[in-house]
Amino acid sequence: MSLVKWTPILPDSFEDMNHWFDWPTSKMSLNYAPAIDIWQDQDNIYAECPLVGINPADVSISIENDVLTIEGQSEKKSEVDERNYYRKEVRYGSFHRVVSLPAAVNSEQAKAEYENGVLKVSIPKEAKAKPKTVKVEVK
Repeated sequence: MSLVKWTPILPDSFEDMNHWFDWPTSKMSLNYAPAIDIWQDQDNIYAECPLVGINPADVSISIENDVLTIEGQSEKKSEVDERNYYRKEVRYGSFHRVVSLPAAVNSEQAKAEYENGVLKVSIPKEAKAKPKTVKVEVK
């Protein structure tokens, strides 16, 4: 067995990694996945997704094979490019979110609304997915 000399990472080695954090926003990928809350009751599955500042006409919602997909884009105004930013955290560009739903749903009867910057989706469960109570007869 041969010996291999151990060389710790020196602080200078991190200089190469710094350029990853110094890139301006224009070079970063503008795709992101917005946060989403999903919960259910006996009859429906609900989803809420904050999409503040996004035009609801630019949002697409689809449900296929009990999978919810929310996608769209937010536009960047051209006058914003001329500003000299110190810090820029507001995202512009496309977004995409795919979530498996916890039960079988009736996608034909799904409803969505956009209120105060929050997208709210309500999807009824299929009849076979609802819990059923059966009484036991005692003889």
